[in-house]
Amino acid sequence: MYPAEIVVPMKAELTESGFEEMLSAAEVDATLQKEGTTLVVINSVCGCAAGTCRPGVLMAVHNAQKRPDRLSTSFAGFDSEAVQKIREHLLPYPPSSPAIALFKDGALVSMVERHQIEGRPAQVIAQHLINEFNKYCN
Repeated sequence: MYPAEIVVPMKAELTESGFEEMLSAAEVDATLQKEGTTLVVINSVCGCAAGTCRPGVLMAVHNAQKRPDRLSTSFAGFDSEAVQKIREHLLPYPPSSPAIALFKDGALVSMVERHQIEGRPAQVIAQHLINEFNKYCN
C-alpha cells in the first residue's frame, strides 16, 4: 500500500473535478450496475498517470459534448478491495494501472490499458475518449 500523503493529492486531481471514489467492492458493484454510462479511472502513482492519463481524462471530460453519466475512480495500491472488484469487471483484460474503462448499462464497452497510455500525449488520450463518449454516451 502506498502512503496516504503520496496518494491523496493524486486522488484529488480527479475528485476535485467531479469523480466519485469507489472504495469498496460493494461500491464498485453498485456503481457499475446503474443504467447509463460510467467512466472508471484506475488511478496510479506512476509517471504516465500523472503525465498523460489524468490530464487526458480531465481534458476529455471538460471538452466533450457528450459525457458519461457518472465519473468514478479508485486508486491502485491504495483502494485495494475496490480495484480488485473493478478488475473482475474488466476481464478478460489483464490488470492494468493506470487504466480507463467505459461501461454502459453495466457492460464494458471501451478499455484503455496502460500500454495505450504510456508514451502518448494527453491530447491523444483525450481525443480517443471523446470519440468513445460520442459512440456510447447520450
